Amino acid sequence: MSLLGGAPQAAQWLKPLVALLAIINPLGIVPFFLALTEGFSEQQRKRTIVVCSISSFAVIAISALLGTRILQFFSISLASFQVGAGLLLLITAIGMLNATPTAFRSTPEELDEAGASQSIAVVPLTVPLLTGPAAISTVIVYADRNRHWTSLLVLVFYGVVAAATIALSFRAADAIAKVIGKTGINIMTRLMGLLIAALSVELMSDGLLKLFPGLGH
Repeated sequence: MSLLGGAPQAAQWLKPLVALLAIINPLGIVPFFLALTEGFSEQQRKRTIVVCSISSFAVIAISALLGTRILQFFSISLASFQVGAGLLLLITAIGMLNATPTAFRSTPEELDEAGASQSIAVVPLTVPLLTGPAAISTVIVYADRNRHWTSLLVLVFYGVVAAATIALSFRAADAIAKVIGKTGINIMTRLMGLLIAALSVELMSDGLLKLFPGLGH
């Protein structure tokens, strides 16, 4: 099935993008960005945003273009990967519904090390805070469903959209924190968590039906 096909067509076309933006949730990472870049000059903060955006795009693009080949190399079926990815998304969603970072995002040791070196654009901002295992697995699942090169290019383009969204969110981090505050960010995070929970159930059910066809009867 083509990424641009299906019924309704527009919903199928936008579904991977909505899922990706919900998982990345740059608004939810704004407090971490502000904390990790505290004391940075304006130039250092701009450089951090650029590197973080480019790195996030690279992770998404590589996952879209090479993810299925990695699965084939390790002889992992798409159905098994869907169940695992769905479970991972569900755990992520539960953490977001509690408005707290999950175990798949970052650890105190990572944050401390990053703060000490002031090299935080790639680790932990890009990986694992923004494009962690949940985002990577989601891109791979959609890439495996739609292997035509035009569909893969659409996924890569979604990586550009995600990178731009991250850049805009971080550029406006001070204003966002001032306007909506911690409570507003928590509300947005919970809403995104609810969306991801629904997507995770869909992924797991699809994978389980492929592994155990008898469940559909």
